[in-house]
Amino acid sequence: MNFMWLMRMARWVRRPPSMLQVKIVAVVIVIVIALVALDWLGLWPDWARMDPRAMRHIRP
Repeated sequence: MNFMWLMRMARWVRRPPSMLQVKIVAVVIVIVIALVALDWLGLWPDWARMDPRAMRHIRP
């Protein structure tokens, strides 16, 4: 394990994140999972999809 990760874990043990930060991260994770589920189920609207053919011709 990397030494920096050990230092980060030690800092988290000494000063854990506030409950507000935990709630914000949990809400963001739930939103991302909901969006992925909507796309996977085919419920995502067509107007919100990207056109993959348009991404092929990127010019500098």
